[in-house]
Amino acid sequence: MAAMSGAFDLRTPVGWLRLVGLLEAVSWVGLLLGMYFKYLGSPRTEVGVKVFGPVHGGVFVAFLVAAVVAGLALRWGIGTWLLALLASIVPLGTVIFLIWAERSDRMSGAVAVSATGRPGRPATETT
Repeated sequence: MAAMSGAFDLRTPVGWLRLVGLLEAVSWVGLLLGMYFKYLGSPRTEVGVKVFGPVHGGVFVAFLVAAVVAGLALRWGIGTWLLALLASIVPLGTVIFLIWAERSDRMSGAVAVSATGRPGRPATETT
């Protein structure tokens, strides 16, 4: 339970990114359901699209802002930036991105500074 409470710690950019990424995925599901009922449902209705369209648009922009803030704080490389951008476009991609970023240690604030003074990945072993 302690790990879950730290996952959405809104005092950190990573916590905001996780929360907004989850909300972006939920709004995608709502929009996809709305499109189903608009084009294939019986009876057909546009209510879902009218509700979830603007909601998803707002959360999409919020995810991009949260990704920029987190990326600056965590000193992401260009590849991570591009994956975050791509994830915001693909349905449910934000959840996949967040899982990948967590497992590949892109979400930790531990950034080592090399002898040249440039940031790098954390050292895996001490000498």
